[in-house]
Amino acid sequence: MKKILLSLFIVLSLFSLIVSCGQSQGKGGEFILNNGAEPESLDPHLISGVPEHRIYMALFEGLVAYDPKTATAVPGLAESWEFSDDNTVITFKLRQTTWSDGVPITAETVKKSWERMLSPELAAPYAWFPAMFLKGAAEYNAGDAGPDALGVEVVDKYTLKVELVGPLPYALDAFAHYSFAVVPLHAIEKYGKEWTSPDNFVGNGPFVLETWEPQNKITVVPNPKYWDKDAVKLSRVVYLPIEDNNTSYNMYLNGEIDWQTTVPTDRIKEAKLRDDYIKNPQLATYYYIFNNTKKPFDDPRVRKALSMAVNRQELVERVTQAGQITAYGIVPPMTGYKGVKGLGEDVEKAKALLAEAGYPNGEGFPEVEILYNTSEGHQKIAEFIQQQWKVNLGINVKLTNQEWKTYLTTRREGQFYIARAGWVGDYQDPNTFLDMFVTGGDMNDAFYSNPQYDELIHKAARMAPGPDRFATLMQAEELLITQDHAIMPLYFYVTINMIDTNKWGGWYPNVMDIHPLKNIYKK
Repeated sequence: MKKILLSLFIVLSLFSLIVSCGQSQGKGGEFILNNGAEPESLDPHLISGVPEHRIYMALFEGLVAYDPKTATAVPGLAESWEFSDDNTVITFKLRQTTWSDGVPITAETVKKSWERMLSPELAAPYAWFPAMFLKGAAEYNAGDAGPDALGVEVVDKYTLKVELVGPLPYALDAFAHYSFAVVPLHAIEKYGKEWTSPDNFVGNGPFVLETWEPQNKITVVPNPKYWDKDAVKLSRVVYLPIEDNNTSYNMYLNGEIDWQTTVPTDRIKEAKLRDDYIKNPQLATYYYIFNNTKKPFDDPRVRKALSMAVNRQELVERVTQAGQITAYGIVPPMTGYKGVKGLGEDVEKAKALLAEAGYPNGEGFPEVEILYNTSEGHQKIAEFIQQQWKVNLGINVKLTNQEWKTYLTTRREGQFYIARAGWVGDYQDPNTFLDMFVTGGDMNDAFYSNPQYDELIHKAARMAPGPDRFATLMQAEELLITQDHAIMPLYFYVTINMIDTNKWGGWYPNVMDIHPLKNIYKK
């Protein structure tokens, strides 16, 4: 009897091994990436950064998703859509699918999710974004109207009609953004803030949350309830929150990481020699924020003087070294929009402006700090600018770094004088770089306010696509940059990724640097 049981055990073990090996091969194995920071949250309505966005794309899917090659909209939760003749109304037809726990997702789920995102009580950091698209959203978010003002209508169980504030040419692509996320309201109601823990998690993306070990790793595995589950090839994805780029880069070289999302500045030259070094232009800008409400930065002459005293060409050649393009405006070059010329660089004029503002040769200028999130790259840039201001203007500034979540909070609360910032376009249109600086905008961490600027941004939202609309946006950028200089643009990004595309398929360079893990597979 023991012999029979032992034989049966061996047979079952072998069968189990064969099955598990077959599943592993079919799913393409484990994929490990460095995400650069511990996420602020896994709740899509409470996030606002790139590390969080990467995780969001695995765990959730909105009405539309991202094409891995172009980062433009492809069907997601919605299988199709139609625009009205004037492009101000989109009617989405939803596919019949469920959450990972089997609960159906309907048009009502989408509407209620957006009501949660925009509710004044939630105070979502990105609520301003859908408020720039959906009719009635700004009024609801401001507390001036109830959710009934929202231009979102449930036509039937799987049909949703969405009214826009105008004929926005970029609206469809924007619906892929996490601020338009559909969330499991039944799980949120049941578990409260704990709904994003692994034991309680419910999602509708290609993956579901497996583990979350703070400051160590997050792992996700395929979602068996996902509508396109057969397209998912990876058996597990591991996100590492490593802020030290040298550490993560060495791990990549040692084969411990499959996708390294950046390269340490002082190792770019060696990385460039490798076949797995992938550089690509990015729709993104690196800039510094001046707190426009704090002295001495409430004076545009001071802001302009500091900006004009920074040699950007030297910055990109000596410090960043990856082929970044010097920037004097906030909007990167894109088809049909040439951008503003900006202030340029002129040390003598900068000195004169500073003297006019009451600080000749930097005398009497208060000691202020440059705030940046922990990163060797950000530190080197801050040190360069610190030296430029000391040499060219006689100004001394201190440097302060904070870990990602603390840095975001400090910026939002305005507890800084100058802060490092970067903006990756949420869609491929100049508006994505300009609308965040409207008065009171949740992402307007410069606390900039100009009624004329606000009017131009809102006017452009009501205009049809074409040169006249771009001219209106150009006027707005001239106010923000040339007249008021609320922020200090430094360069337009290029993305640097390390990934062996001979080993991994489905990963493509694009100007948004968006790479849905649903599409990645082991060759």
